Amino acid sequence: AKRITRGQDFYAADKLEWALNTFREVMQYISAAYYPASLVFYPMESNLGYRPGVSQEVFACLEDEQVNVYRDVCRQLVLPAVSKERPDVVGVSIGTQMQLMAGLTFCRMIKEAFPDIHITVGGNIITRLQEELPKQERFFTELFDTAIMYEGEHALLWLLEAVAGDRAIPTIPNLIYRDEDGIHVNPEIHTEKMASLPLPDFEGFPLDSYFVPVRILPYLATRGCYWGRCTFCDHGQGYFDQYRGLTAQQVVQQVKALKEKYQAEHFLFADESYPPALLKKVVPLLIDQHVGIKWTTLIRFEESLQDPALWRDIKEAGCCTLYYGMESANERVLNLMDKHVKQPVIANNLHLASEAGIWNHVMAFYGFPGETRDEAEETRQFLLDNKAHIHSVELFYFVAYRHTPMVRNAEKFGMTIHKQEEYDLPLDYYYTLNEPGGVTCLEAMQLCEEFYQNDFEPWAVRVNAREHVFLYISKFGTNRLPQIYAKPNVEAVVGSIDSVSGLVTWPVARGDAESSKDGEPAMARVVSHGMS
Repeated sequence: AKRITRGQDFYAADKLEWALNTFREVMQYISAAYYPASLVFYPMESNLGYRPGVSQEVFACLEDEQVNVYRDVCRQLVLPAVSKERPDVVGVSIGTQMQLMAGLTFCRMIKEAFPDIHITVGGNIITRLQEELPKQERFFTELFDTAIMYEGEHALLWLLEAVAGDRAIPTIPNLIYRDEDGIHVNPEIHTEKMASLPLPDFEGFPLDSYFVPVRILPYLATRGCYWGRCTFCDHGQGYFDQYRGLTAQQVVQQVKALKEKYQAEHFLFADESYPPALLKKVVPLLIDQHVGIKWTTLIRFEESLQDPALWRDIKEAGCCTLYYGMESANERVLNLMDKHVKQPVIANNLHLASEAGIWNHVMAFYGFPGETRDEAEETRQFLLDNKAHIHSVELFYFVAYRHTPMVRNAEKFGMTIHKQEEYDLPLDYYYTLNEPGGVTCLEAMQLCEEFYQNDFEPWAVRVNAREHVFLYISKFGTNRLPQIYAKPNVEAVVGSIDSVSGLVTWPVARGDAESSKDGEPAMARVVSHGMS
């Protein structure tokens, strides 16, 4: 299976599906050894049965030899590497909530084995928890010494100087630290000037050990979001200052340098949302300078992107797949979200990109506070009506993330936030609607389940990892890839889950034992392998 994913057989969909299902089956056996933990790969999901938003459970998980697979990972891989290198400082980046248990497990075990090593943590999750961490002294006495908020390039460098005795820790921006007087949050925040930063450095990464046949490099031309207004979004929380970026000339220069240095022709432009103004300048430079790369990125639907010639140029410049945050197809709801995009613009962007040969992946969700059933149905119907130009879909339900404008102004959006005392590391909150008539949290979950069970067949793919679809488009030069879609079973009842063969995933409501509050079910992801 590993040989298939790393070689040319990767591009044979049947073989790749077999390899991915083999990975999943192996992870089921591994999960059994750590029961009741659930470990999935592909996609990478890890559920150790402890709630990451509750510090008491986090610390219990770190010591759980039965469930916490990352203790064995640390013993077998991390600690031997640290013992060999004997560094003065170890940095652990925790970028997603799913990485929290693993990252903190590594911190705990490194600190126990090598108490003289200075351990610092950073990443998006650490930044989001900056208000809670100073209240949790155990983190600083048992797991790590310092925490870096926001961007860390210079902050980490200055911390290394401080550990070496050349700088005072209280002078380091973006830093949370503990001394004999308690825990301190340095008030100064440093934001990076992107043009002054060096070329991204991937030295030391096992670039040929990932489960893809070619190298794919991430690249960031901007920080923050050029739009930065969506009321449900908290992505900007990772940056103290909002949008800034490189010039088009600098972007192309760096991409060319990375391509040459790492012999990589595939790039993930990891920007929050690629700015159309920058896109229009980068695309002709990529073409004129014959850069010869393939790339994918996230993008907003924009009225300024309605020129068919521009979309043909975007494709010629190497674009293979685009990921759009549509969220809703109803214009009233879009205005409530402060997205301010018209449905005809959405349809036209999708049509032009598709006709140019670009794979369109659309993301949407049900249950934005105030959304009615009819408005949710409009989103569903839009997806079905435009399926010829939408190649894959991700539909979910609204989550009240704590750092969003909506949560900060809950009353304005007709919602009540319910904070639970035991959740002392919250990243999102349970909510209820103040007025009847809108789609509730539970109803949004049910609508999601119905969509995946009844309507998802046109988008059910056997090869569903983003990087895998990206490489298929790059290889075959087209967004028409019937070989990667699941095959309908003509003998099954239409609309049943047995009517599609292959790998299908959809979110479903859990039972009462895992309810989030007052009997409201939380969500799980059901994975069905090889249905027939």
